Amino acid sequence: MTELIITPSASQALKKTLQEKSAPAGTGLRLGVRRGGCAGWQYTMQICTSEEGDITVQHDDAPVYLAADSIDKLAGCQLDYSDALSDAGFKITNPNAARSCGCGTSFETQAESENSEYNPELDGIACKE
Repeated sequence: MTELIITPSASQALKKTLQEKSAPAGTGLRLGVRRGGCAGWQYTMQICTSEEGDITVQHDDAPVYLAADSIDKLAGCQLDYSDALSDAGFKITNPNAARSCGCGTSFETQAESENSEYNPELDGIACKE
């Protein structure tokens, strides 16, 4: 499964961001994951064009590109946008995550959760409170 669910609030926020930045055609939000964070993997988000191998998902003309090397960890995720006073921004709900850190920016996969040799202290930067 490679589908990403984009909520209406996320598509509206992305379109507004692209408009405010006067982004050229073909620009969207590129999502990926990389090693790091306090739970093993952390999300990356960048306003840019797609790269070779990326999968494009759109909702209401708001393009989101799933990074080719991150598709398996982003499959089935939901992208939402919150405009809460204390925690505004794009939010990812990930069904592939066995656990997430307290700040919500990193996660651990089920396979890593089951691996007895997994050591979260080796994952990089710890959450800042």
